[in-house]
Amino acid sequence: MLDYAEQTVDPPVRAAWLREIHPGVDVRVIPDDPSISAEETDAEAAWIRAFLGDEPIDIFFSSEHYGEALAHALGALHFNVDRERILVPVTGTMIRRDPVAALAWLEPPVRAHYVPRICVTGAESTGKTTLVRQLAEHYGALSVPEYGREYTLEKARNGQLGRWIPEEFVHIAFEQQRQEDDLARHSMPVLLCDTDAFATRLWYEFYLEREPERWRLPPSRIALYLIPFPDVPFVADEIRDGEHKRYWMHARFEEELAKAGRQFVVLRGTYAERTAQAIAAIDELL
Repeated sequence: MLDYAEQTVDPPVRAAWLREIHPGVDVRVIPDDPSISAEETDAEAAWIRAFLGDEPIDIFFSSEHYGEALAHALGALHFNVDRERILVPVTGTMIRRDPVAALAWLEPPVRAHYVPRICVTGAESTGKTTLVRQLAEHYGALSVPEYGREYTLEKARNGQLGRWIPEEFVHIAFEQQRQEDDLARHSMPVLLCDTDAFATRLWYEFYLEREPERWRLPPSRIALYLIPFPDVPFVADEIRDGEHKRYWMHARFEEELAKAGRQFVVLRGTYAERTAQAIAAIDELL
């Protein structure tokens, strides 16, 4: 299960959130001095003043018990921001302890950081897209479509199916990641992903018959991978061509996810049983 008990967010990331939420505001990060305890108000005020130099401090905003004393030490007015948590009934501690329960109160860039992302991936024709749609409906969540399929259908319409170059997979992976990051800003309590950039790397291997030398993508933000086992009938369509490699592809997904230390669950049985297994796994994660 996800352990958010000690969840921390780097100050530069939090500053980036504030710059997006409040464009035009000069946001600066004042580093902590580990030698100053939270009770040493005067020392903390001196540290802040030393960082800011001669710049005046007019108002100190806080919703914590120490706010008034620190504002006084800084020679600033104190503005109490909903200290009793009436307007916004959530605290930073509550968010770190259970971010899923607080998603409705978070701004889009913050929600994108915390919302659990669930990816359904694996070999062709195992019911992945249908499962994503069912899970999104069950949780009332958004889902990220498989951009690679849209891209491949366009290649088929242009008579280029089967002709692949490495740059196409990089493009597909970046666009898949962009759509995932965009929808993560608006979905709760989870985000359902019909494949992801990690999976695109394996399709690179499938079609070009070699692993990419470099894969310039940020680390996966997926919290849980769901992999339907390929023992259901293969349903051909205008672009599917991997029936003969389904078991090989499934094994590669398990191997690479295990190697990367990613959490995954293999779904087996009837389609209804797989849906029930997926819901159970997501509920446990939450």
